[in-house]
Amino acid sequence: MDIDIDFADRKKILDLIKHIPAAIKENHTFKKHNTGVYCHSTPYNPLTGTASLEYKEAEDRGYFKIDFLNVNAYKDVRNEEHLIYLLNTEPLWDLLYEKEVCDQLFHVNGYHNLLAELKPNSIIQLAMVLAMIRPGKKHLIPICKNQGFDAIENEIWTKTDQAYFFKHAHGIAYASVIVVQLNLICEKISHEYS
Repeated sequence: MDIDIDFADRKKILDLIKHIPAAIKENHTFKKHNTGVYCHSTPYNPLTGTASLEYKEAEDRGYFKIDFLNVNAYKDVRNEEHLIYLLNTEPLWDLLYEKEVCDQLFHVNGYHNLLAELKPNSIIQLAMVLAMIRPGKKHLIPICKNQGFDAIENEIWTKTDQAYFFKHAHGIAYASVIVVQLNLICEKISHEYS
C-alpha cells in the first residue's frame, strides 16, 4: 500500500509526531528516504536514526510507511474552506497551455506544448496527461493526440511491470493540486487588478 500525505511544510507535522525515517538502499548502502516515515515502532539503526530495513523489505514484513510530502502549491491556501473553494471552482483550462503559467505548476512544468496539443479540460483528463508523461504510459501519447482521451481510458490506469506508471489515485490527486494552483494564480491576478 502506498499512502502519500501532502503538506505545505512537512517539517511542521514531523516536529509534532514521533516517527522513524524510512531507509532506501542505494549503491549497496542505506540512506534516509526522502519522504517516507514510520509512525509506529519499527526496527531502526541507533547510529543513523533511520529504519534498519530498506522500505521495500519493511513493507514485505508488514511495516507501514507513509510519505509526508512537501507540496509548495498549498503555501497560499489560507484554510480548509479556501482549499475546498479552490478545488470546486472550474479553472481556466486554457492557462495550462501558456508556458509562463504551466511552468509554475506541479508536475506539468515543461509540458505546456503537450498540454496545448491534448487540451485537457477536466481533472480526469489532466490526470491522464500526468499518467502519460510517466515512462510506463508514454506510448499512449500519440494515440491520445490522434484519437482523444476516450481512446486511452481503458489502458491508462492498468498496471505495468515494465516501467514506472501512475496509479489512478495519484493522477487524480495531483491533477487536483494543479487545479488548486491554477485557481490560486487566477485569484492572485484578480487581486492585483482590483
